[in-house]
Amino acid sequence: MEKTILELIEQICQERKIPKEKVLETLEYALAAAYRKDFGLKNQNLKVNFDPATGKIKVFDIKIVAEDQEKALPKEEAAEEIKEETEEKEEKKFNPKTEIEISEAKKLYPKKKFKIGDEIKTELPVPSAFGRIAAQTAKQVIIQRLKELERDMTFEKFKGKEGSVVEGVVQKRSGLLVLVNIDNVTALLPPDEQIEGENYLTGLRFKFYILKVSPTSREPKVIISRRHTEILKHLFFSEIPEVSSGAVEIKKIAREPGIRSKVAVFTSEKNLDPVGASIGQRGIRIQTIAAGLNNERIDVIEYKDDLKKFVANALSPAKIISLELDEENKIAKVKAAKDQMALAIGRRGLNLHLASELTGYKIELQQEGEEKMPEEKQVEGQVKEQTEEKVEPEKPL
Repeated sequence: MEKTILELIEQICQERKIPKEKVLETLEYALAAAYRKDFGLKNQNLKVNFDPATGKIKVFDIKIVAEDQEKALPKEEAAEEIKEETEEKEEKKFNPKTEIEISEAKKLYPKKKFKIGDEIKTELPVPSAFGRIAAQTAKQVIIQRLKELERDMTFEKFKGKEGSVVEGVVQKRSGLLVLVNIDNVTALLPPDEQIEGENYLTGLRFKFYILKVSPTSREPKVIISRRHTEILKHLFFSEIPEVSSGAVEIKKIAREPGIRSKVAVFTSEKNLDPVGASIGQRGIRIQTIAAGLNNERIDVIEYKDDLKKFVANALSPAKIISLELDEENKIAKVKAAKDQMALAIGRRGLNLHLASELTGYKIELQQEGEEKMPEEKQVEGQVKEQTEEKVEPEKPL
Protein backbone atom coordinates (compact mmCIF):
# COMPACT_ATOMS: atom_id res chain seq x y z
CA MET A 1 0.00 0.00 0.00
CA GLU A 2 2.78 2.42 0.99
CA LYS A 3 4.65 1.92 -2.27
CA THR A 4 1.45 2.30 -4.28
CA ILE A 5 0.54 5.63 -2.62
CA LEU A 6 4.07 6.99 -3.01
CA GLU A 7 4.02 6.14 -6.71
CA LEU A 8 0.58 7.75 -7.03
CA ILE A 9 1.88 10.99 -5.48
CA GLU A 10 4.79 11.21 -7.91
CA GLN A 11 2.55 10.44 -10.88
CA ILE A 12 -0.05 13.09 -9.93
CA CYS A 13 2.62 15.75 -9.33
CA GLN A 14 4.13 15.16 -12.78
CA GLU A 15 0.93 14.77 -14.80
CA ARG A 16 -1.17 17.55 -13.26
CA LYS A 17 1.66 19.93 -12.35
CA ILE A 18 0.40 20.27 -8.79
CA PRO A 19 2.77 21.07 -5.88
CA LYS A 20 3.74 17.99 -3.85
CA GLU A 21 2.73 19.72 -0.58
CA LYS A 22 -0.86 20.07 -1.84
CA VAL A 23 -0.98 16.39 -2.83
CA LEU A 24 0.32 15.29 0.59
CA GLU A 25 -2.25 17.49 2.32
CA THR A 26 -4.99 15.88 0.24
CA LEU A 27 -3.59 12.41 0.92
CA GLU A 28 -3.62 12.95 4.69
CA TYR A 29 -7.22 14.12 4.46
CA ALA A 30 -8.11 10.97 2.49
CA LEU A 31 -6.37 8.65 4.96
CA ALA A 32 -8.17 10.31 7.88
CA ALA A 33 -11.49 9.72 6.09
CA ALA A 34 -10.59 6.05 5.52
CA TYR A 35 -9.57 5.55 9.18
CA ARG A 36 -12.73 7.27 10.45
CA LYS A 37 -14.92 5.03 8.32
CA ASP A 38 -13.58 1.70 9.59
CA PHE A 39 -11.78 2.33 12.89
CA GLY A 40 -12.76 5.77 14.19
CA LEU A 41 -15.17 6.70 16.95
CA LYS A 42 -17.93 9.30 16.88
CA ASN A 43 -16.25 12.13 18.81
CA GLN A 44 -12.74 11.76 17.46
CA ASN A 45 -11.14 14.72 15.67
CA LEU A 46 -8.76 12.79 13.45
CA LYS A 47 -5.57 14.01 11.84
CA VAL A 48 -3.16 11.82 9.89
CA ASN A 49 0.57 12.41 9.43
CA PHE A 50 2.03 10.64 6.42
CA ASP A 51 5.80 10.48 5.92
CA PRO A 52 6.47 10.22 2.16
CA ALA A 53 10.10 9.18 2.76
CA THR A 54 9.23 6.08 4.84
CA GLY A 55 5.56 5.59 3.95
CA LYS A 56 4.69 5.44 7.67
CA ILE A 57 1.27 6.58 8.84
CA LYS A 58 0.44 8.07 12.25
CA VAL A 59 -3.11 8.85 13.38
CA PHE A 60 -3.95 11.40 16.11
CA ASP A 61 -7.06 12.54 17.94
CA ILE A 62 -6.73 16.33 18.38
CA LYS A 63 -8.53 18.09 21.24
CA ILE A 64 -8.46 21.65 22.63
CA VAL A 65 -8.68 22.01 26.41
CA ALA A 66 -11.88 23.82 27.45
CA GLU A 67 -13.54 24.80 30.73
CA ASP A 68 -15.59 22.24 32.64
CA GLN A 69 -19.23 22.29 31.65
CA GLU A 70 -21.97 22.78 34.25
CA LYS A 71 -23.97 19.68 35.15
CA ALA A 72 -27.69 19.46 34.38
CA LEU A 73 -29.88 21.34 36.88
CA PRO A 74 -33.36 20.36 38.23
CA LYS A 75 -36.20 21.60 35.98
CA GLU A 76 -37.18 24.64 38.14
CA GLU A 77 -33.60 25.83 38.58
CA ALA A 78 -32.89 25.23 34.90
CA ALA A 79 -35.88 27.38 33.87
CA GLU A 80 -34.61 30.25 36.05
CA GLU A 81 -31.08 29.85 34.66
CA ILE A 82 -32.35 29.93 31.07
CA LYS A 83 -34.32 33.11 31.75
CA GLU A 84 -31.22 34.86 33.11
CA GLU A 85 -29.04 33.66 30.25
CA THR A 86 -31.38 35.13 27.61
CA GLU A 87 -30.41 38.59 28.86
CA GLU A 88 -26.69 37.83 28.51
CA LYS A 89 -24.57 37.21 25.41
CA GLU A 90 -24.76 33.63 24.24
CA GLU A 91 -21.51 31.79 24.93
CA LYS A 92 -19.77 29.40 22.53
CA LYS A 93 -21.16 25.87 22.82
CA PHE A 94 -18.91 23.01 23.90
CA ASN A 95 -18.00 20.68 21.02
CA PRO A 96 -17.05 17.18 22.28
CA LYS A 97 -15.47 16.32 18.93
CA THR A 98 -12.84 19.06 19.01
CA GLU A 99 -12.74 19.96 22.74
CA ILE A 100 -12.10 18.23 26.05
CA GLU A 101 -12.97 19.42 29.56
CA ILE A 102 -9.92 20.38 31.62
CA SER A 103 -10.88 17.95 34.42
CA GLU A 104 -11.14 15.09 31.92
CA ALA A 105 -7.76 16.04 30.44
CA LYS A 106 -6.17 15.87 33.89
CA LYS A 107 -7.65 12.40 34.45
CA LEU A 108 -6.19 11.13 31.17
CA TYR A 109 -2.79 12.76 31.74
CA PRO A 110 -2.38 13.18 35.53
CA LYS A 111 1.33 14.06 35.29
CA LYS A 112 0.78 16.97 32.88
CA LYS A 113 -0.38 20.49 33.65
CA PHE A 114 -3.02 21.98 31.36
CA LYS A 115 -4.53 25.39 30.81
CA ILE A 116 -7.50 26.49 28.72
CA GLY A 117 -6.65 26.54 25.00
CA ASP A 118 -3.90 23.88 25.13
CA GLU A 119 -3.86 21.28 22.37
CA ILE A 120 -3.79 17.56 23.22
CA LYS A 121 -2.59 15.10 20.59
CA THR A 122 -3.45 11.50 21.39
CA GLU A 123 -1.83 8.97 19.08
CA LEU A 124 -4.20 6.19 18.05
CA PRO A 125 -3.26 2.62 17.10
CA VAL A 126 -3.03 1.81 13.39
CA PRO A 127 -4.35 -1.72 12.77
CA SER A 128 -2.53 -3.85 10.21
CA ALA A 129 -5.81 -4.16 8.29
CA PHE A 130 -5.86 -0.38 7.80
CA GLY A 131 -3.16 -0.57 5.12
CA ARG A 132 -5.26 -2.77 2.82
CA ILE A 133 -8.52 -0.90 3.43
CA ALA A 134 -6.91 2.53 3.19
CA ALA A 135 -5.34 1.97 -0.23
CA GLN A 136 -8.59 1.82 -2.20
CA THR A 137 -10.47 4.41 -0.12
CA ALA A 138 -7.56 6.82 -0.18
CA LYS A 139 -7.22 6.61 -3.96
CA GLN A 140 -10.91 7.42 -4.47
CA VAL A 141 -10.84 10.40 -2.13
CA ILE A 142 -7.54 11.63 -3.57
CA ILE A 143 -8.95 11.67 -7.10
CA GLN A 144 -12.06 13.58 -5.99
CA ARG A 145 -10.15 16.06 -3.86
CA LEU A 146 -7.54 16.62 -6.57
CA LYS A 147 -10.27 17.49 -9.06
CA GLU A 148 -11.49 20.15 -6.62
CA LEU A 149 -7.94 21.33 -5.99
CA GLU A 150 -7.18 21.51 -9.71
CA ARG A 151 -10.38 23.49 -10.28
CA ASP A 152 -9.51 25.95 -7.49
CA MET A 153 -5.95 26.38 -8.75
CA THR A 154 -7.20 27.05 -12.29
CA PHE A 155 -9.68 29.63 -11.00
CA GLU A 156 -7.00 31.40 -8.93
CA LYS A 157 -4.65 31.39 -11.93
CA PHE A 158 -7.23 33.04 -14.23
CA LYS A 159 -8.53 35.37 -11.53
CA GLY A 160 -4.98 36.70 -11.32
CA LYS A 161 -5.09 37.37 -15.09
CA GLU A 162 -8.34 39.33 -14.91
CA GLY A 163 -7.74 42.72 -16.51
CA SER A 164 -4.77 41.54 -18.60
CA VAL A 165 -4.18 40.65 -22.26
CA VAL A 166 -3.52 37.02 -23.25
CA GLU A 167 -3.27 34.97 -26.43
CA GLY A 168 -5.90 32.39 -27.31
CA VAL A 169 -6.83 29.99 -30.12
CA VAL A 170 -10.33 29.94 -31.60
CA GLN A 171 -12.02 26.58 -31.05
CA LYS A 172 -15.41 27.05 -32.69
CA ARG A 173 -18.61 29.08 -32.78
CA SER A 174 -21.51 28.17 -30.51
CA GLY A 175 -24.47 30.24 -31.63
CA LEU A 176 -23.44 33.88 -31.24
CA LEU A 177 -20.60 32.99 -28.88
CA VAL A 178 -17.02 32.26 -29.96
CA LEU A 179 -15.26 29.59 -27.87
CA VAL A 180 -11.55 30.24 -27.35
CA ASN A 181 -8.88 28.00 -25.84
CA ILE A 182 -6.68 29.87 -23.35
CA ASP A 183 -4.24 27.66 -21.41
CA ASN A 184 -6.54 24.62 -21.84
CA VAL A 185 -9.60 26.49 -20.50
CA THR A 186 -12.51 27.35 -22.79
CA ALA A 187 -13.13 31.11 -22.62
CA LEU A 188 -16.24 32.84 -23.98
CA LEU A 189 -16.20 35.75 -26.44
CA PRO A 190 -19.74 37.24 -26.40
CA PRO A 191 -21.11 39.04 -29.49
CA ASP A 192 -20.92 42.52 -27.90
CA GLU A 193 -17.16 42.00 -27.30
CA GLN A 194 -16.40 40.86 -30.87
CA ILE A 195 -15.00 43.18 -33.55
CA GLU A 196 -17.52 43.68 -36.33
CA GLY A 197 -16.41 42.00 -39.54
CA GLU A 198 -13.60 39.99 -37.90
CA ASN A 199 -13.56 36.31 -38.88
CA TYR A 200 -13.05 33.93 -35.95
CA LEU A 201 -12.05 30.82 -37.85
CA THR A 202 -11.06 27.64 -36.00
CA GLY A 203 -7.34 27.53 -35.24
CA LEU A 204 -6.65 31.27 -35.59
CA ARG A 205 -4.71 33.02 -32.83
CA PHE A 206 -5.77 36.39 -31.40
CA LYS A 207 -5.00 38.66 -28.48
CA PHE A 208 -7.84 38.86 -25.94
CA TYR A 209 -8.55 40.97 -22.88
CA ILE A 210 -9.85 38.99 -19.86
CA LEU A 211 -12.92 40.89 -18.68
CA LYS A 212 -14.26 38.67 -15.90
CA VAL A 213 -13.50 35.32 -14.23
CA SER A 214 -16.19 33.53 -12.17
CA PRO A 215 -16.06 30.18 -10.31
CA THR A 216 -18.29 27.29 -11.39
CA SER A 217 -18.66 23.64 -10.34
CA ARG A 218 -16.25 22.73 -13.14
CA GLU A 219 -13.69 25.00 -14.83
CA PRO A 220 -13.87 28.78 -14.29
CA LYS A 221 -16.13 30.89 -16.50
CA VAL A 222 -13.83 33.28 -18.39
CA ILE A 223 -15.34 36.20 -20.34
CA ILE A 224 -12.98 37.81 -22.86
CA SER A 225 -13.02 40.80 -25.22
CA ARG A 226 -11.54 41.85 -28.55
CA ARG A 227 -12.85 45.41 -28.25
CA HIS A 228 -11.08 46.57 -25.10
CA THR A 229 -8.62 49.47 -25.40
CA GLU A 230 -6.01 47.56 -23.34
CA ILE A 231 -5.43 45.21 -26.31
CA LEU A 232 -4.21 48.12 -28.43
CA LYS A 233 -2.05 49.34 -25.56
CA HIS A 234 -0.60 45.84 -25.07
CA LEU A 235 0.33 45.63 -28.78
CA PHE A 236 2.14 48.97 -28.56
CA PHE A 237 4.18 47.61 -25.64
CA SER A 238 5.00 44.34 -27.42
CA GLU A 239 5.84 45.82 -30.86
CA ILE A 240 7.51 49.14 -29.97
CA PRO A 241 10.73 48.88 -27.90
CA GLU A 242 10.65 52.59 -27.02
CA VAL A 243 7.22 52.12 -25.43
CA SER A 244 8.17 49.00 -23.48
CA SER A 245 11.36 50.67 -22.21
CA GLY A 246 9.45 53.75 -21.06
CA ALA A 247 11.17 56.18 -23.44
CA VAL A 248 7.82 56.78 -25.16
CA GLU A 249 4.70 57.06 -23.00
CA ILE A 250 1.13 56.38 -24.12
CA LYS A 251 -0.88 59.26 -22.69
CA LYS A 252 -4.37 58.61 -24.06
CA ILE A 253 -6.24 56.28 -26.41
CA ALA A 254 -9.58 56.80 -28.18
CA ARG A 255 -10.86 53.83 -30.15
CA GLU A 256 -13.67 52.56 -32.33
CA PRO A 257 -12.71 48.84 -32.37
CA GLY A 258 -11.90 47.38 -35.77
CA ILE A 259 -12.37 50.70 -37.57
CA ARG A 260 -10.15 53.49 -36.26
CA SER A 261 -8.26 54.64 -33.21
CA LYS A 262 -6.14 57.59 -32.09
CA VAL A 263 -3.16 57.15 -29.76
CA ALA A 264 -1.49 60.14 -28.09
CA VAL A 265 2.20 59.52 -27.33
CA PHE A 266 4.76 61.59 -25.45
CA THR A 267 8.48 61.60 -24.67
CA SER A 268 10.71 63.78 -22.52
CA GLU A 269 13.78 62.86 -24.56
CA LYS A 270 14.82 65.70 -26.86
CA ASN A 271 16.35 63.60 -29.64
CA LEU A 272 13.48 61.11 -29.91
CA ASP A 273 10.41 61.51 -32.12
CA PRO A 274 7.60 59.62 -30.30
CA VAL A 275 5.35 59.48 -33.38
CA GLY A 276 8.11 58.25 -35.69
CA ALA A 277 9.25 55.64 -33.16
CA SER A 278 5.66 54.36 -32.84
CA ILE A 279 5.02 54.18 -36.59
CA GLY A 280 8.40 52.64 -37.42
CA GLN A 281 10.43 52.71 -40.62
CA ARG A 282 8.04 52.68 -43.60
CA GLY A 283 5.19 52.19 -41.10
CA ILE A 284 6.18 48.59 -40.35
CA ARG A 285 5.47 48.77 -36.61
CA ILE A 286 2.04 50.36 -36.83
CA GLN A 287 1.10 48.00 -39.70
CA THR A 288 1.96 44.99 -37.53
CA ILE A 289 -0.23 46.36 -34.72
CA ALA A 290 -3.10 47.11 -37.11
CA ALA A 291 -2.90 43.59 -38.55
CA GLY A 292 -3.59 42.20 -35.07
CA LEU A 293 -6.77 44.31 -34.86
CA ASN A 294 -8.53 43.41 -38.11
CA ASN A 295 -6.50 46.09 -39.98
CA GLU A 296 -7.86 48.87 -37.81
CA ARG A 297 -6.66 52.33 -38.87
CA ILE A 298 -4.40 53.76 -36.15
CA ASP A 299 -3.53 57.47 -35.97
CA VAL A 300 -0.51 58.19 -33.78
CA ILE A 301 -0.34 61.82 -32.61
CA GLU A 302 2.01 63.70 -30.34
CA TYR A 303 0.63 64.62 -26.93
CA LYS A 304 1.10 68.23 -25.87
CA ASP A 305 0.53 69.90 -22.49
CA ASP A 306 -0.56 72.95 -24.49
CA LEU A 307 -4.25 72.13 -25.06
CA LYS A 308 -4.51 74.14 -28.27
CA LYS A 309 -1.65 72.22 -29.85
CA PHE A 310 -3.05 68.92 -28.53
CA VAL A 311 -6.52 69.54 -30.02
CA ALA A 312 -4.92 70.55 -33.34
CA ASN A 313 -2.83 67.36 -33.35
CA ALA A 314 -5.87 65.25 -32.46
CA LEU A 315 -7.71 66.45 -35.58
CA SER A 316 -4.90 65.28 -37.88
CA PRO A 317 -4.56 64.56 -40.76
CA ALA A 318 -6.68 67.72 -41.15
CA LYS A 319 -4.96 71.10 -40.99
CA ILE A 320 -6.76 73.87 -39.11
CA ILE A 321 -6.61 77.66 -39.45
CA SER A 322 -7.49 78.78 -35.90
CA LEU A 323 -8.64 77.39 -32.58
CA GLU A 324 -10.30 78.89 -29.50
CA LEU A 325 -10.79 77.03 -26.21
CA ASP A 326 -13.62 77.46 -23.72
CA GLU A 327 -11.98 75.67 -20.81
CA GLU A 328 -14.91 76.20 -18.45
CA ASN A 329 -17.41 74.43 -20.75
CA LYS A 330 -14.82 72.13 -22.36
CA ILE A 331 -15.54 73.37 -25.89
CA ALA A 332 -13.01 73.82 -28.70
CA LYS A 333 -14.04 76.18 -31.54
CA VAL A 334 -12.07 75.23 -34.64
CA LYS A 335 -11.86 76.88 -38.07
CA ALA A 336 -10.67 74.96 -41.13
CA ALA A 337 -10.45 75.58 -44.84
CA LYS A 338 -13.12 74.08 -47.11
CA ASP A 339 -10.80 71.41 -48.50
CA GLN A 340 -9.92 70.28 -44.93
CA MET A 341 -13.49 69.90 -43.62
CA ALA A 342 -13.99 66.35 -44.85
CA LEU A 343 -10.66 65.25 -43.34
CA ALA A 344 -11.46 66.93 -40.03
CA ILE A 345 -14.86 65.25 -39.81
CA GLY A 346 -13.80 61.88 -41.19
CA ARG A 347 -15.94 59.04 -42.50
CA ARG A 348 -19.10 58.71 -40.39
CA GLY A 349 -17.77 61.64 -38.33
CA LEU A 350 -15.24 59.31 -36.70
CA ASN A 351 -12.18 61.58 -36.87
CA LEU A 352 -14.04 64.37 -35.09
CA HIS A 353 -15.58 61.99 -32.55
CA LEU A 354 -12.27 60.33 -31.65
CA ALA A 355 -10.50 63.71 -31.42
CA SER A 356 -13.17 64.89 -28.96
CA GLU A 357 -12.86 61.69 -26.92
CA LEU A 358 -9.07 61.92 -26.89
CA THR A 359 -8.90 65.56 -25.77
CA GLY A 360 -11.97 65.65 -23.54
CA TYR A 361 -13.30 68.68 -25.44
CA LYS A 362 -16.45 69.03 -27.54
CA ILE A 363 -15.18 70.26 -30.91
CA GLU A 364 -17.26 72.79 -32.85
CA LEU A 365 -15.93 72.84 -36.41
CA GLN A 366 -16.44 75.89 -38.64
CA GLN A 367 -15.53 76.30 -42.28
CA GLU A 368 -13.64 79.51 -42.94
CA GLY A 369 -16.11 82.26 -43.79
CA GLU A 370 -19.18 80.28 -42.58
CA GLU A 371 -21.06 79.90 -39.28
CA LYS A 372 -19.86 77.33 -36.77
CA MET A 373 -21.20 73.83 -37.06
CA PRO A 374 -21.66 71.67 -33.89
CA GLU A 375 -20.24 68.17 -33.93
CA GLU A 376 -23.67 66.48 -34.30
CA LYS A 377 -24.60 68.60 -37.34
CA GLN A 378 -21.23 67.98 -38.92
CA VAL A 379 -21.73 64.23 -38.72
CA GLU A 380 -25.32 64.43 -39.98
CA GLY A 381 -24.26 66.62 -42.92
CA GLN A 382 -21.47 64.31 -43.95
CA VAL A 383 -23.67 61.19 -43.73
CA LYS A 384 -26.29 62.95 -45.86
CA GLU A 385 -23.68 63.88 -48.49
CA GLN A 386 -22.37 60.32 -48.61
CA THR A 387 -25.95 58.96 -48.99
CA GLU A 388 -26.73 61.38 -51.81
CA GLU A 389 -23.58 60.33 -53.62
CA LYS A 390 -24.61 56.68 -53.52
CA VAL A 391 -28.21 57.25 -54.82
CA GLU A 392 -28.33 57.00 -58.60
CA PRO A 393 -31.04 58.79 -60.64
CA GLU A 394 -33.86 56.59 -61.87
CA LYS A 395 -33.56 55.49 -65.47
CA PRO A 396 -36.46 56.34 -67.80
CA LEU A 397 -38.64 53.41 -68.86
